[in-house]
Order: sequence, then C-alpha cells, then structure tokens
Amino acid sequence: MILEIILGTVVIAESYIIWNLFRKTELLETWVEDFTQKIQTIQNELKQIDVSGAFESDDEVGETFKQIQEIVNQLETLKGEEVNAK
Repeated sequence: MILEIILGTVVIAESYIIWNLFRKTELLETWVEDFTQKIQTIQNELKQIDVSGAFESDDEVGETFKQIQEIVNQLETLKGEEVNAK
C-alpha cells in the first residue's frame, strides 16, 4: 500500500514536470518564431527604404545605414540562417 502511494505521487510529480516543460517549450518556440518574423520584417523594410541605393551611396548617411544593416545581419545569424553580406 505504501509503495503504491509513493509510486502514485512520483507519477503525478513527473506528469506535472513534463507538462510544465512542454508548456515552457511551446512558449519559447512561439517567441522564437515571432522574433524571427520581426527580424525578417525589419530586413525587408530596410531594403524597401533603400530601393534606389541613395542611402548606401551617401557618405555619412551611407555609413550609418550600413551599420544598421550590419546590426540586422547580426540578428539574422541568430535565426540560424546565412546572410549575404553586401
């Protein structure tokens, strides 16, 4: 009888632990997907802003624009995908 109570308690505790870890994993996966989507959106917006290449070719503005692009590219590498450097 005592063994059954102990095993039942262990099963309940393990079930809670598994459920809690699963919930946290799902939350983390959702966060990563949202973060990845935001990075992609920012990258696309930067490309749209400089469609004509005016920012990239200007001296001071071009340097700032390149630094912003570099930061976004660093965030891109967090996604686990390669980024073509320009």
